[in-house]
Amino acid sequence: MKNVTLFTDDFSGFAIGEFPYDRDHSAMGEYQYVTDPGEHGAWTDQICSYAYNGTGPSWIITEAGGKHYMEQMRIEKNRPHRIFPTLQTGKTAWHSYRLQTVLRRLSTKGSAGLAFCMQNSINTLVFVLEQDEAVLAYRHKEEVVILAKAPYPHNCDTYYTLEIDCNGDMVEASINGSKVLSYSSPLVARGGKIGITADCPTQFTDVRVEVCQDTLKDIENKETAEQQKAALLQQQYPAMKLWKTIDLQSFGTSRQIRFGHLNGSGEWFIVLAQAQKRVNRDAYAHISCLTAIDLEGNVLWQRGTPSDQADKLGKISADLPLQVYDIDGDGVDEVITALNFELLILDGRTGEVKKSVKTPLSDDDDTTLFGVPYQLYAFDRINPDGIRIANFSGKERPSDILIKDRYCRVYALDADLNLLWKYKSDKNTGHFPLALDINGDGRDELLCGYTLLDSRGKPIWTYPISADHTDEIVAGKFMAGSDKGYFACVSGTEGFFIGDFQGNIVKRDFIGHAQRVSVGNFCPDREGFELVVSNFWGHQGVIYMYDCFGNPLWEMENELNGNLLTPVNWKGDGTDLILLNADMEHGGLINGEGVQAVRFPDDGHPVLCCEAIDLCHDARDEIVVWDYKRMFIYTQADAPLAEVYAPVKYPHHNASNYRGEYSFPDESYLTFREDPEEAL
Repeated sequence: MKNVTLFTDDFSGFAIGEFPYDRDHSAMGEYQYVTDPGEHGAWTDQICSYAYNGTGPSWIITEAGGKHYMEQMRIEKNRPHRIFPTLQTGKTAWHSYRLQTVLRRLSTKGSAGLAFCMQNSINTLVFVLEQDEAVLAYRHKEEVVILAKAPYPHNCDTYYTLEIDCNGDMVEASINGSKVLSYSSPLVARGGKIGITADCPTQFTDVRVEVCQDTLKDIENKETAEQQKAALLQQQYPAMKLWKTIDLQSFGTSRQIRFGHLNGSGEWFIVLAQAQKRVNRDAYAHISCLTAIDLEGNVLWQRGTPSDQADKLGKISADLPLQVYDIDGDGVDEVITALNFELLILDGRTGEVKKSVKTPLSDDDDTTLFGVPYQLYAFDRINPDGIRIANFSGKERPSDILIKDRYCRVYALDADLNLLWKYKSDKNTGHFPLALDINGDGRDELLCGYTLLDSRGKPIWTYPISADHTDEIVAGKFMAGSDKGYFACVSGTEGFFIGDFQGNIVKRDFIGHAQRVSVGNFCPDREGFELVVSNFWGHQGVIYMYDCFGNPLWEMENELNGNLLTPVNWKGDGTDLILLNADMEHGGLINGEGVQAVRFPDDGHPVLCCEAIDLCHDARDEIVVWDYKRMFIYTQADAPLAEVYAPVKYPHHNASNYRGEYSFPDESYLTFREDPEEAL
């Protein structure tokens, strides 16, 4: 008998008002951990959309007749793809429960009801009312499968009690005490979290979950077993030890920092960029101040005026034109940036200008440009959106500079800032085109969005995709048993896909808005390398693990944003961990099974941003976390160690918020001799 209350909420504990939400409706949560202030209770809202900008919250707490209701207010259903606003609670270990709520449909132009057996917000069973039917469905990624349905006329004035009762693999669905549907499936037997869901205005109250005593004991045992598994795993890895703290004073920023060797000694320095927004949100971000510091927080130099409004200037959900690299080969890193419509090469030691040139004129027909607000390019000169170091000239080391506007044009320049070529794309260029030498001739090709360019900026082929844009790209020989290289791309609503170097898509998964991708040896017992991917817009924050061929292994949701998925060489034993974010409970480093292997300490550290980079020179990564005011750097409790595994990782001189990252044993996994025109 299900007579034990596992969970109940009539929302009386919420004040009348708004359920917490991202007031900016911005992309900050793509690579920064952004928390929404306010009272969440036991509930989490994982749904976000740029279409919500300026429209307020999804959920509000209202009152009628002395009773509180959680009211869903969204009516937009299809941007960036089909979205189902959902408030969720509970744990994936929950199972064999009876779930009930009372709802009133303020609009019947959509669906509303219960989510159950939920693994994440877009992997769930639902029992909903829609049109004049009661519907049992399975929502997963971009698919909605109707499992069962029955006629059930209803209206906007009546309160309905919806109930589902799960027993083993069988679920029975009732309305107002009368059974209307039943269905048997392993999806029921797996259990999971619960939620209320609607894509039209709907009031909910009196949510209740009940189980029998034996089920409660089984759930508690499973939760204990999960905690013990994580605790045992954590004993196998060195804990985090706080190494340094830095006061960022007035020059702090969000995830807009770069690391480099600014004095040529091998000592690490950090360059922080503050920025201002121009014209329209993040379309034309403008660097307002650069500050170079050492790892003690001492200011080496500063260019521009820092602002005490760092929390506002730091809210740039885009790349900034900034890299730190020894572009002239003199043994000292330069700072390559764009300020006030000039491309500058700054002396890393002083911040003084070594070379400069005006950015190119925007001389194209504005109506032909992608990603331009109001279809009018705001300035006469290009406002660079990002910078990449590349080797288009075929020299011994990379010495060319690639700049781009937001989504349409890229420009290649040499180390003396002479223009080599320009490419104007007929598809969206994406955020950060990837340069690498595919054919082994010593010159880089460039995957620019979906199109591969040769070293002279001429198109070779394009993937058969034209919509949305590519957020991140990673390349390498990650498939077992193959000496071929592949691109792994996350391209928003076009999903996650693996493509070869000849323009063919070999694997694809529509997971919603695909956002981040990394490749590493996360599961050492498996062949090849694994790929880990996350999504954002829509049902955000789901993490997907794939084998080396792109076959799904598992998916999980930690109910947080800002999951970086950075491969981390923490123990130095050849196994990569995955950096999520700096949240102590649900962030940290996870292993290839999704289990937390290393926790952040409970020391009041900042959580907005994090990064993994080897700063102690023992080949293992340190973890850097910061917000607008403070920076903490963690190393291993047993650091330093000699003779540990030293993988080849993504180069610090091509930092970006939109970089697909990798961790390979050696350079052979990034050395190619393929003909990109072979299949044409």
